[in-house]
Amino acid sequence: MVTTDRQDERLRTPEGLRGALADVVERARGGDLGVIPVVIGLVVIWTVLQILNPIFLSSANLVNLTLESAAVGVIALGIVCVLLVGQIDLSVGSVSGLSGAVLAVLFVGQGLPVWLAIAAAVLMGAAIGWVYAQLFNRFGVPSFVITMGGLLAFLGLQLYVLGTKGSINLPFDSALVNFAQLDFLPAWLAYTLAVIAAGGLFASGFLHARERRRAGLSSKSTSMLVVRSLALLVVLLFFVWYLGQTRGVGWMFVFFVALVLIMHYLLSRTKWGRAVYAVGGNVEAARRAGINVKAVYTSVFVLCSSFAAVGGIMAAARLAAANQSSGGGDVNLNAIAAAVIGGTSLFGGRGTAFGALLGIIVIQSISSGLTLLNLDSSIRFVVTGVVLLLAVVVDSVARKSRTSHGRA
Repeated sequence: MVTTDRQDERLRTPEGLRGALADVVERARGGDLGVIPVVIGLVVIWTVLQILNPIFLSSANLVNLTLESAAVGVIALGIVCVLLVGQIDLSVGSVSGLSGAVLAVLFVGQGLPVWLAIAAAVLMGAAIGWVYAQLFNRFGVPSFVITMGGLLAFLGLQLYVLGTKGSINLPFDSALVNFAQLDFLPAWLAYTLAVIAAGGLFASGFLHARERRRAGLSSKSTSMLVVRSLALLVVLLFFVWYLGQTRGVGWMFVFFVALVLIMHYLLSRTKWGRAVYAVGGNVEAARRAGINVKAVYTSVFVLCSSFAAVGGIMAAARLAAANQSSGGGDVNLNAIAAAVIGGTSLFGGRGTAFGALLGIIVIQSISSGLTLLNLDSSIRFVVTGVVLLLAVVVDSVARKSRTSHGRA
């Protein structure tokens, strides 16, 4: 097999810390920036907001920030899925609002068990995604048009479901509301999960590296995997300790992070995940490679609407009510912006599940910081819009860099 000089150089890249740094530099030169821009942006935003108001990085404010990020973050996770195949869903806000209304009507109005009401709302979201996929696959209707119609239709259906009252309160003593507002991990469990997460990162990296070595490919050294896992462990332990100075780590945020980890595994380590990236990179090439492109589109649309339904349920539980404004306002924009700011490309084929987590933390940080500064909401929209524009510019520049690098 004939390889290019660049491929030969990559295979000769030294292992260990030096090799890891060389790999990062090589990827950056090729336009594969990963989450580097959003991490740098988050550090800058936190630094500026902390200087302007020392309360911003307080334990109490960070606890609130994590809890407020969870619902829209889950919706953004679904947006990541559709963006990876180069499509879009503009109706996630309406679907989330409708799911909250369905939950409230079934749980409060009809007296069904809360788990059954949740299941019905999520299944409704999945069904919506399936309908979108059929319209896209069978009739070729652009996803922009399909989901724009869904945005309007499901907003109207939400108003109809809520009826003349326009608002349904959820019982404050219900398990769902406690989960969203009052339930926090015991300290011992939070520390245990931090250790498990670091250990899982090492185990995953070690097994992946062993598979690559068996295939004769370059891989990360064991020492580098240990350093990476220890760094994550230190960060997580500090995070748990710091949030524990007040209320601790909320179960709702843990649930969000768990969904991110599950989706990261599915996207990075499964045949389905490889198919998603392949379709997003080049649809025709994926089809010729034997990938069932229509099935991939169906799966991502169903996942996106399902995550929108879950996010709507979480938002209703956080508010302890479902009303006509649920899922409205800037929910749609924030979910899409979070995915893009987190590094998911609008052109498809680039992005990770962690982008939803990082992106929504950026957006919620801006919102929280400007609220603490007593600035008008108009400023928040302007700042968020500028950050989103910068993220798209970085993505466009990186895409051009990848194209030119690949031709070199």
